[in-house]
Amino acid sequence: MSQPNPKPQQIPVVVLAGFLGSGKTTLLNHLLHRSGGSRIGALVNDFGAIEIDAMAVAGALGDSTVSLGNGCLCCAVDASELDHYLGRLAEPSVGIDVIVIEASGLAEPQELVRMLLASEHPGVVYGGLVEVVDAAEFGDTRARHPEIDRHLALADLVVVNKLDRAADGEGVIGLVRSLVDRAAVVPATYGRIDPEFLFDCRPSEERIGQLSFDDLHEHGADGNEDDTGEDHTGHLHTAYDSLSFVSPEPLDPRRLMTFLDSRPEGLYRVKGYVDFGPYDIRNRYVVHAVGRFLRFYPEPWPAGSERLTQLVLIGSGIDAAALEKELQACGSEAPHADEHGMWGVLRYVRDPDEDGADPA
Repeated sequence: MSQPNPKPQQIPVVVLAGFLGSGKTTLLNHLLHRSGGSRIGALVNDFGAIEIDAMAVAGALGDSTVSLGNGCLCCAVDASELDHYLGRLAEPSVGIDVIVIEASGLAEPQELVRMLLASEHPGVVYGGLVEVVDAAEFGDTRARHPEIDRHLALADLVVVNKLDRAADGEGVIGLVRSLVDRAAVVPATYGRIDPEFLFDCRPSEERIGQLSFDDLHEHGADGNEDDTGEDHTGHLHTAYDSLSFVSPEPLDPRRLMTFLDSRPEGLYRVKGYVDFGPYDIRNRYVVHAVGRFLRFYPEPWPAGSERLTQLVLIGSGIDAAALEKELQACGSEAPHADEHGMWGVLRYVRDPDEDGADPA
């Protein structure tokens, strides 16, 4: 059952959606300026909608931004054209760590996700659908655009933005949670969420030799003002919950798949390495799960490395202690592999010749 050829490192592509005025651009600018050592590539519909400071960043790093101009992305391009644009950002020489697609306010999220899952570009992987909603205008938005309920049901992460302007913020959050399908729901003001929800932030010392968005911003602004000009130094960003799990005992593939198939509401990301012991003694399995999407990547164990399962789980409102117990229960002391035990895992190992993949 071993697969000796490791998969190349893939760049996650996050779709940032939401109706006009929800705060997508503000959230994107927050990510651009608070990405730690990570470098973000942006694919935007309307370049003019980006704030002036983000335009300056994108202008200085032109190879890190692709503009489609006016028009709706899901209608303007097909999957092959999207691959072309993503390919420009996924070039190794560009040094991008994560790609964010800021969809127009009229885009159809389902079509964007479909195109990403159908992507044939080997350098990218689906990184989740983030739906941004305006808490202050949520009732009016649902009345004008009833399709928002369907969009929320598709989302992997929902950001309830502008809570400071909502008359009943808790009520809006409760309503949104009733409309999602296991997605993490996080509150925010001024689009401020922790970037770790969406991608791994590199330590700043890893930026040596790379001109980052943070470097440019630090020379142009103090970074503490929002689009109203107010200073919000010291305001807490939305916190996330995380669990780090390490096990020297191999995991049983069937038990792990049962855990992953039933992952709870609010658990947004699962990442790390899995040791399946006798089920594949040559390879460890990189796991990438975001929302309902799941994929495994077998790769040879590094020479001399300790054989451990190492996982990080990230979400909002998750019960870390309960999840740790469930993962511990996935351990296996079986000395021999069940002939069919890996079938559930291999279902999520992408074949190089397949045209697309389905979310979990």
